[in-house]
Amino acid sequence: MKALIILVILATFGIIFFQYTRNRNIKKLLIAIATFGVIISLAAVGNVTRPVIPVFIAHIILLIIAWGGLIFYLIKEKYYWWIMFSPIVTIGLFLLLEFLEGSRHGILG
Repeated sequence: MKALIILVILATFGIIFFQYTRNRNIKKLLIAIATFGVIISLAAVGNVTRPVIPVFIAHIILLIIAWGGLIFYLIKEKYYWWIMFSPIVTIGLFLLLEFLEGSRHGILG
């Protein structure tokens, strides 16, 4: 699974730089790299949602959708920012749940 994730990351970088060599559009390159960095950062920060499994699964699904949004931007040049930054919703939901309920993810539930 880890090898697949690394291959997808490398393939995304390949698509970004292939698009740049075709179009020589520096603005599109910088936007794509910045968005890619944000999506990777959201994936790393999203590991805090792991104790609450439904929120974690929703976060993974939204990460995949955000990644697809980045690929859609590279192909069609339409930037849907609300799709790319949608994993922030699950992180915010997790923080809200932790604020309301506390960190009691133990046996006593």
